[in-house]
Amino acid sequence: MASLRVSVCVWVLFMSSFILNIDHLDAQISNTCLPENHRPLFIFGDSLFDPGNNDYINATTFFQANFPPYGENFFKYPSGRFSNGRVIPDFIAEYAELPLIPPYLHPGYHDHYIYGVNFASAGAGALPETNQGLVIDQKSQALYFAKVSKQFRQKLGEEEAKKLLSRAIYIVSIGGNDYSAPYYTNSTTPVAIPYSQQNFVDFVIGNITTAIKAIYNEGGRNFWFLNVAPGNCLPLLRRSVNGTSIDACLEEEASALARLHNNALPKILHKLQKQLKGFRYSITDFYGTLVELMRNPSKYGFKEANAACCGGGLYRGDYSCGGKRGIEEYELCSNVNEHVFFDSLHPTERAAEHFAKLMWSEIRDVIKPSNRKLMFDV
Repeated sequence: MASLRVSVCVWVLFMSSFILNIDHLDAQISNTCLPENHRPLFIFGDSLFDPGNNDYINATTFFQANFPPYGENFFKYPSGRFSNGRVIPDFIAEYAELPLIPPYLHPGYHDHYIYGVNFASAGAGALPETNQGLVIDQKSQALYFAKVSKQFRQKLGEEEAKKLLSRAIYIVSIGGNDYSAPYYTNSTTPVAIPYSQQNFVDFVIGNITTAIKAIYNEGGRNFWFLNVAPGNCLPLLRRSVNGTSIDACLEEEASALARLHNNALPKILHKLQKQLKGFRYSITDFYGTLVELMRNPSKYGFKEANAACCGGGLYRGDYSCGGKRGIEEYELCSNVNEHVFFDSLHPTERAAEHFAKLMWSEIRDVIKPSNRKLMFDV
């Protein structure tokens, strides 16, 4: 009965926010539906997770998706998400019986964060130098969370805020832009990285570690990470790869850096688990699941895993979707649900749902070391 009540409440909240073209309701209304011991969802990261934060900063259109055809297949308007509809955290929120988690910078949301808030910013990296001045970097996202933590303590009191923040889930997708930005910002002449590959990965992992500790010190305990995708296999970068096979793009530098990162991430998280009392984590193998989907799209109900739905040129990889990024003409497929990629860097809504379902599953080779049940049901 309690589950039915929560589902009905979430449906009402979701439909109200959808119809009113906002992502929240008044806190008094929300609290009437608030389940006991619910777990808020706090989201950090890049364009895989950004619900529109970059609409409210001085970003370029390269890092914004607030124009058609973005959002048209679900929201019926450009919500700021780099998708034809929803992104991965939207589905995770649905599975957790939460309403859509809004962008932190949404001017209408104010400070009602009882279900959580999304800090992610397209183009963001763990390093402040990654797309500096155009995005909300990881450190800034952690500082925004500190403000939310302070507001919880002021509104709920120290003890209740501590309980709520320790129950919350902290989902993170970061690092991919650190490795890919030198290539996608100038794909013909990539910026030289003045470090060895391993040292560069160590810098990125070090910054991620610092941000985790900052969130932990504010009360965060349950962390859920996506590892980094093979950057050279995205349509934008794949145009310049020698050869057209998946194996060819996996051998290029951005993808090699991603593998080094993905080897280092579980090691540092395991170390943090020993150092920080109550710290728990899961890692979803986004790299492996994307490669598998690209190798065997028909196995999962897709037909096109190479070319984007929206864009132009080889693989529709010129990042022209929407005509606002220096190239006005672009192509738009008529069968978006058959595509893995919507534009030259980002998955379609259907692909995002595919990844979210894998994240929510109990599949051991996709999620390690713990799982969704440990995170949300305990």
